[in-house]
Amino acid sequence: MIDYLTDPAHWTGKDGIWMLLAEHLLYSFIALIVACAIAIPLGLYIGYTRKGQFLVAGLANALRALPTVGLLILMVMIISPFFASRLAFVIPSLIVLVLLAVPPILTSTYAGIMAVDASAVDAAKGMGFRPMRVLTQVQIPCATPLILSGIRSSLLQIISTATVAAYISLGGLGRLLIDGRAQNDYGQMAAGAVLVAALALVFELGLGYLTKRVVSPGLSRRTVKERRRETVGVPVPA
Repeated sequence: MIDYLTDPAHWTGKDGIWMLLAEHLLYSFIALIVACAIAIPLGLYIGYTRKGQFLVAGLANALRALPTVGLLILMVMIISPFFASRLAFVIPSLIVLVLLAVPPILTSTYAGIMAVDASAVDAAKGMGFRPMRVLTQVQIPCATPLILSGIRSSLLQIISTATVAAYISLGGLGRLLIDGRAQNDYGQMAAGAVLVAALALVFELGLGYLTKRVVSPGLSRRTVKERRRETVGVPVPA
């Protein structure tokens, strides 16, 4: 594996690691953007109106249980007759990744909106805030930690699952796994697994840092105080 990763020939060219990494990130970010465009507005609506919660929760859990490779092959069989280009394989891959990414974002969004302190919402209404202003200036900022947590979970799942695109002859780091298995090159397979894990770890740390920077200090101040009290042995009030 070390020999494979340290060989400069494996990093250049159209089948090099840099190109595979770029394709992997392209698939991942397109799927994440589409999933956010679907899940966040729907989650905000459900959390604000409290309608359809049980239906959507059941549907989200069902999507999580779908077999990835089987669903990918089914999508290819359905969609490929309508396209004569590479889109016959790109679109099914993106659909599968989006279906896997929507549930965490959706559930965290409406759970975050519903978990906002009712007194804060009532105070905003008492100050004359309209419903949309309450949502955008009170509920969404308070729900930001949970929403970002769902996005982070979805992105990690997308990065790890995007390797299946290579199963239908597309690019991405999954090519190292598929081609390595076909050639019995276990060093190449191990290199692909390590690169995917490293990529997921980089984005995990990056999104964790971004969450700390984006979330309002007022939302985390209580948590910091509680940790300090627990450190010095002072009981935390309920």
